[in-house]
Amino acid sequence: MKLAADRVLGLCLIGLAAFVAVQAVRLHVPFSYDPVGPKAFPLILAILLAALSLVLVLKPGSNGHWPDRSLAVKLLAVLAALLVYALLFTRLGFVVTTLLAAVALARIFAAPWGKALLTGVLMAVGSYYLFTAGLGISLPSGEWLRPFI
Repeated sequence: MKLAADRVLGLCLIGLAAFVAVQAVRLHVPFSYDPVGPKAFPLILAILLAALSLVLVLKPGSNGHWPDRSLAVKLLAVLAALLVYALLFTRLGFVVTTLLAAVALARIFAAPWGKALLTGVLMAVGSYYLFTAGLGISLPSGEWLRPFI
C-alpha cells in the first residue's frame, strides 16, 4: 500500500494538535477577565484540528499525491521564511520582520521585485496600523530601535 500524502499530513497535524492541547492545559494565568479563561480557545482549536486531521487519516482524498520537487522546495522555503519570521519578530520588530517576510514570500512565488517590495511595505505598515490603532494591540518595535527611542 502506498502511503498517501494526506495520511502523512493528517498524522503530523494530529501530533500538532496534541502539542497545542498539552501546552494549553499547562497554561497558567494568575488572573483572567474571561470566565472560561485562556485555555478554552487553544483547546477548542486543538480538538477541531485533531478531528479534521483524523478525517484525513481515515479517508484520504483520491488525489493525495506527493507534490513535485519544485513545489516541495517552495513549500520548504515558505516554512523556512515563517520560521525566520518567528525567530526575528521581537528582535527586529513587527514592521521590519513583516516587510521582510512578505517580500520573501512574494519572491518565492516569482513576484517581481517591485511588486514584492510594494506588497511588503503595504502589508507591514497597513497591518501595523490595523493592530495598533484599530485593535489596540501593542506590537514589538524591535530591540534595534531601543537606543533611538
